Amino acid sequence: MKISLELLQVLDAIDRHGSFSAAAAALHRVPSALSHAVAKLESDLDVRLFDRLGRKATLNEAGRSLLEDGRHLLRAAQDIERRVRRIATGWEAELRIALDAMVPAERLLPLIHDFYAAGHGTQIRLGHEVLGGTWDALAADRADLVIGAPGDMPARSGLSSRQLGEARLRLVVAAHHPLAGWRGPVPASELARHRAVVIADTSQELSARSAGLIGGQDILRVPDMRTKAAAQIAGLGIGHLPRWIVEPEIAAGRLVELAAAEPGQQLSFHIAWRSRQVGRALQWFLDELDKTERLAALTAGL
Repeated sequence: MKISLELLQVLDAIDRHGSFSAAAAALHRVPSALSHAVAKLESDLDVRLFDRLGRKATLNEAGRSLLEDGRHLLRAAQDIERRVRRIATGWEAELRIALDAMVPAERLLPLIHDFYAAGHGTQIRLGHEVLGGTWDALAADRADLVIGAPGDMPARSGLSSRQLGEARLRLVVAAHHPLAGWRGPVPASELARHRAVVIADTSQELSARSAGLIGGQDILRVPDMRTKAAAQIAGLGIGHLPRWIVEPEIAAGRLVELAAAEPGQQLSFHIAWRSRQVGRALQWFLDELDKTERLAALTAGL
């Protein structure tokens, strides 16, 4: 067989990291080894997988097709490895937890501390997702547990969820923004005239979601909630933010809350997990996250 899982991992790393050198660093190999492996695969298949321009190489249509199908095989192989370890010990080798941008990562650290203090050997990998990206992370097997998944669960088998809470986001602008002095509710037609600052949805397979946008509105997309808040404080646009960010900034005079003519955003947030693969580490976190004090610590100010 000319295509191995190792070669698929190489293609995946090049695509994810954007270059042979960055992929080599991620895989702890030298760039020349990756170049040689890809060249040999192209020779064996008699197919060009990359379009090369100088030092830059990007997957062409054939390479993209191979990688997309190959990622299914990689996920299947990883699933088999995790299943074998789980059957042998009951404890996962690694538990991947993704948090939505609404939930500050530092709020999960006391829970992780208690997990380690109990002597459990499972490695924890924390990641972040945005909007539909939380559900997508479960469906695409990037995460075993997500915290803060917003809205409705997609129609996918093998997923379970329970509600974490609800949040009403507040529409705010910088104190020096043109809308800061607006008296009374701001109509949607006026909001649409001003740039919105949003966090880009991280979905890769499921359809991306959006929240709080008006058709035709100029958009500035940023990577996380703290950058979004900083952009709004700088006057680069308007947008909705959670109370844990908004309240101190309003008190400091850097942000001003607007009254919108239409009701503000209220979103439900969930804890969700891959129900077909509940190992002992995942069950430990699910049990802890069912405790009132844990939930209160996570959801304060949302």
